[in-house]
Amino acid sequence: MTRLVPVLLLLCVIWLPQKVSAHALDPGYLELVPFGPDTWRVTWRVPDVGGKPMPIDVRLPEPCGKRPPAPPAFDGRAWSSSWIADCPGGLAGGTLRIDGLERTSTDVLVRYELTPGEGQVHRLTASEPGFSIPGQAGIREIFTSYTGLGITHILEGLDHLLFVFALLLLVRGRARLFWAITAFTAAHSLTLAAATLGILTLPSPPVEAVIALSIVFLAYELTLPPGRRDRVTENAPWIVTFGFGLVHGLGFAGALREIGLPEGDIPLALLAFNFGVELGQILFVMLVLAAFALVTRLVPAVLGLRAGLVRVTSYLIGSMAAFWVIERIAAF
Repeated sequence: MTRLVPVLLLLCVIWLPQKVSAHALDPGYLELVPFGPDTWRVTWRVPDVGGKPMPIDVRLPEPCGKRPPAPPAFDGRAWSSSWIADCPGGLAGGTLRIDGLERTSTDVLVRYELTPGEGQVHRLTASEPGFSIPGQAGIREIFTSYTGLGITHILEGLDHLLFVFALLLLVRGRARLFWAITAFTAAHSLTLAAATLGILTLPSPPVEAVIALSIVFLAYELTLPPGRRDRVTENAPWIVTFGFGLVHGLGFAGALREIGLPEGDIPLALLAFNFGVELGQILFVMLVLAAFALVTRLVPAVLGLRAGLVRVTSYLIGSMAAFWVIERIAAF
């Protein structure tokens, strides 16, 4: 029975991120774009829960009138609707709230433009379901919002987390692991900045397929005994992680482009988002290491089973990643 404990723990480490990204915990999305004088086009995307929209709703600032929206449409993952809102005097200074958000475990990303082309972002959570719309977002608000978005994105990205998890199992030695993760960080920071600023542009489907393929590569290496692994991976893993980090950065950039960047504060928002991604990545690494330390303390025999557990885990990771490769290529 005790031998099953480490196996179950490793399965939970893989399974929990998938649950985190389940529909009930997906973020909502609210966008307000100027449509005319004192008029805004409202786009509202609500997570799906049991085949129905999550019971949360938008409460715009008091001056705003609401024209009847079209019935929400299901896009396979969430429910979307849109309408035109008349807001005499504008949005600045008014309070925007998501009713019912305090009873959920999700959050809502609010993107709004007080003037055309000047987007600002605010993240609402169960503990903060509303906020007063400022005339102009300050440095602190921009940094806080985009840092939170970066953390949320990495913790909800099962493919990115599986890559990091496989890296933890593959790279031996603290020094090598440190440089491997540092190289991964440096690489995805470069392509994240380049793609977000429009310097580098690649279609999303091939990028997502290669990200999944990078996980398959690490999983395959894990199935081999140390002496039979690729020499570059074994002796200089930072070269491999740097190369794959460039691809993962393009995946991060795709998410950031969907969110949008505030005009005039693009470098700050980009820095904050990347900082959030790294913070979320560090939190995940600490969670995995703490879980393994706890298991080895409770069940010391797990150290003798490490090779077998790594092999079983590598097949689980590889199977999931291979499915993603096929699924994403089919989506071309």
